[in-house]
Amino acid sequence: MDKLIIEGGTPLIGEVNISGMKNAAVAILPATLLVNGKCYIDNLPNISDVKLCYEILESLGAKIKHIDEHSIEVDTRNITSTIVPTEIASKFRASYYFIGALLGRFKTAQSSLPGGCDLGVRAIDQHIKGFEALGGKVTLKDNSIIVNANKLNGTNIYLDIVSVGATMNIMIAAVLAEGITIIENAAKEPHIVDVANFLNTMGADVSGAGTDVIKINGVKELKGEKQYSVIPDQIEAGTFMMAALASKGDVTVKNCISTHLSPIISKLEEMGAEVTDNFDSVRVKYVNKLNSVHIKTLPYPGFPTDMQPQAAIPLCLAGDKSIITETIWSSRFQYTNELKKMNASIDVNDKTATISGVSELKGAPVYATDLRAGVALIIAGITAKGTTEIFNIDHIDRGYENIENKFKKLGAKITREKYDK
Repeated sequence: MDKLIIEGGTPLIGEVNISGMKNAAVAILPATLLVNGKCYIDNLPNISDVKLCYEILESLGAKIKHIDEHSIEVDTRNITSTIVPTEIASKFRASYYFIGALLGRFKTAQSSLPGGCDLGVRAIDQHIKGFEALGGKVTLKDNSIIVNANKLNGTNIYLDIVSVGATMNIMIAAVLAEGITIIENAAKEPHIVDVANFLNTMGADVSGAGTDVIKINGVKELKGEKQYSVIPDQIEAGTFMMAALASKGDVTVKNCISTHLSPIISKLEEMGAEVTDNFDSVRVKYVNKLNSVHIKTLPYPGFPTDMQPQAAIPLCLAGDKSIITETIWSSRFQYTNELKKMNASIDVNDKTATISGVSELKGAPVYATDLRAGVALIIAGITAKGTTEIFNIDHIDRGYENIENKFKKLGAKITREKYDK
């Protein structure tokens, strides 16, 4: 097992390059199953969730050639199975995209229910609603989902809640259906647009991604033989931006799309940061104090739930009370118990956390409860007085590439060490 050890108190200064977006990559890779041929994907983040996607693809019969650390050639012409291995699928939430892709091309799919971070109930009822509307027969059995169809027909699907996962899964399943599919009340996140752009590059006909109505004209085949580059990760970019402010530093985040970061930039400026937007890079500089703010997580273009724990760290050091309201995941505040070990003053009541600013955080042994909680603890450790040890960092490795070295290049005193569990 690995742990991270951080000696706190060093402002982060310098430049950091952002990797490809995790949430796009883990949907685009399953979507390659729709392609009757080869496709070439680059700017893939070198993280454990992406590696699990590779394992599933190869278990189904796909041939993967690694061109370099961030690029692959994937050949899905000779798929031999439509059953996603349980031992892999149960490790991460995005495994459910393989269901939509297999159903779309082969009209049959089987997978265990998805795993991943424990953030509360991860209902897939909207996914099932979409699969059934397209013509699939869904069976839930022994913690697995089985979907079969004679054929898939385009239809109108209204999502009862704004769901990123269901929007992408239905879109993936529908591109090879007969006729027109319209998804209403669709989620609008940047990675939905990226997946739609990938599908269109391979021969699909998807329009409206990024709005609340997506239209898919079914096509007979996706042929591939094209190259596609995954967009930069807005959450990784936001993470380093929050770290710059919390550490009282000055960091330029490079290889990002600043329009995707608008709600994060807005809150950083409210917190007292000086933010310079250069379109494909953003500089965040601490000025002279941290301000308390109120944050409410919302679907895009609102403040992202995946940035909520990171945003809590500068607020722990702000002078007055801040309030964070979480509207997406019921258990997102698990990390606050770990921050309390570091001298944070946080009171959680259901979906609301009230944070009272303290003069300093103090190093302590803490445990990552999920992906974003884990990286928030890294930021806390960098700002804290003394030594912080972070355990359960496999959560962090799911979504952040080479995280300790990126922080180290900015001046953080952070190392990874082995330990016996």
